[in-house]
Amino acid sequence: MKAICAGMCVFFAGILVCLAGGSGFTPATAEAAAPGFLADDPSPPAETVKLIFIHHSTGENWLADWDGGLGIALRNSNYFVSDTNYGWGPYSIGDYTDTGHWWLWYRGPSSGTFLGALYAESDRHSSYSRLPTDPGGENEIILFKSCFPNSHISGNPAAPPTSGYNPLRGQDAWSMHMTVANVKGIYRDILSFFATRQDKLFILVVPPPLVAAETDAAHAANARAVADWLVSDWLDGYPYGNVAVFDFYNVLTSNGGDPNTNDLHWESGNHHRWHDSAEQHIQTVASNFAAYGSGLWDSHPTSAGNRKATGEFVEMLNVFYHRWQAGTGPPVVGSFEPDGGSGGVGAWADFTTTYADPNGYGDIRLAYFFLDRSAPITTGGLAAAYLPSWDLLVLPGGGGYCRPGQVVSLSTAYVTLDCGGCSVSGSGETLTVDWRVRPEQCFEGGCGENSAYELVMDSAGLWGFGEVGTWTLTG
Repeated sequence: MKAICAGMCVFFAGILVCLAGGSGFTPATAEAAAPGFLADDPSPPAETVKLIFIHHSTGENWLADWDGGLGIALRNSNYFVSDTNYGWGPYSIGDYTDTGHWWLWYRGPSSGTFLGALYAESDRHSSYSRLPTDPGGENEIILFKSCFPNSHISGNPAAPPTSGYNPLRGQDAWSMHMTVANVKGIYRDILSFFATRQDKLFILVVPPPLVAAETDAAHAANARAVADWLVSDWLDGYPYGNVAVFDFYNVLTSNGGDPNTNDLHWESGNHHRWHDSAEQHIQTVASNFAAYGSGLWDSHPTSAGNRKATGEFVEMLNVFYHRWQAGTGPPVVGSFEPDGGSGGVGAWADFTTTYADPNGYGDIRLAYFFLDRSAPITTGGLAAAYLPSWDLLVLPGGGGYCRPGQVVSLSTAYVTLDCGGCSVSGSGETLTVDWRVRPEQCFEGGCGENSAYELVMDSAGLWGFGEVGTWTLTG
């Protein structure tokens, strides 16, 4: 999904270059415009930022100078790092870092006590290098991670999050309630707390994988499903930019040939990193087991695995930090009407799409609508955009541009857009675009049911993307 979004962002960056400069759109102008337009920044913060890491033994090894070197890398990127470990904090809450325990930290009756101590903590509770001078104040970034036993998950990999009462609350990784639905439910439920502390950046490090001897294919597939959900779906609809996910699990499921050789910087493999001027989350190796186990029955990552994770995490941390600093959160896609509707070739069809931005609809810079049976980047169907800054509708693929309500039509080989029948309105956080379109032939993927997608981007370059419905084209 992220690759699709990046492709569309590059595509429309080129349209902006064309409109602003009066020159033609080419792939070269799109590529040149895209990095600034996307606005992500992998560079370290200009001023020292305080970060605290909640972890146990795997995190301790990851931080260690002699192992993963994360402490050194964070020091060199201008983060002042503190941590918690076994025995830390009020009621020894540091002992409790399994998935079900996050409820205690963030939603439980003693949450205020735990987090007050966490924000104020400035000591080391494991061995690693860090900046020599504490800049003062509270920790701004909360990095939290459960250990590998939390990757032994039962249930249905496609199960939705548990809503209402969740029996996993406060339970450890060996609980009978450690199911896909309950795990997702815990993560979904703690978002309500994060929304109350937008002055803090919370980064979830997905629990690392287990070696094959400590789990089985079904439980490992469930762990993969949860990891993918956390990266792709967990934050859907969350309106603020103070929560992020690093897929430690995926990173540790491919190696360079053996557990003591990593595939850092390889084009192939399983990664979550900053790559080619964009966030990249990919899996080319079909494995749900630990690729860096320290032994047949030991899922602690080797130094090679931890160093790969360090090499991929730190730039992503910088990106997460700058996204958080850019604003209250990314815009989100809304609704599509008529979801489930239909129409014929040669007949006019009316569509309504909505988009929302927590900073108000006036912060939206791009509202994009795509309807086709194939992957959204092509122009072999309906691909249209509204650019609020210019009050322009754009029909790529040679269609041109116009203003909503203007008595003119734009056409490609596949569709005609009646600009006079289009309108735009805004209220509060929501932008609404009404489109009037006539399909001229079956789309590139043929007639039949099409998927509707929306992409929305704000003034900071933050974006939201999603599939929002279906519409059937009849021949």
